[in-house]
Amino acid sequence: MKPTLLFAFCALITLVSSVPAQAPQQHSAQGELAALITELRAQQAAIAANQIKLNEKLATLAESIRVAR
Repeated sequence: MKPTLLFAFCALITLVSSVPAQAPQQHSAQGELAALITELRAQQAAIAANQIKLNEKLATLAESIRVAR
């Protein structure tokens, strides 16, 4: 056999044999990913609420400066 063909055959066997072994890990990884997505959404909601508060304070400050002039 040619070395390239032998290498390709070995690589194919390695890939095929490793696929079933990784399947259970994906299930737990999906659970972790779902938890991270939930946490990220909560953080984004908190950031949005903080941004609204900042905008309100900035508007109040701008109005105070306008009145002071």
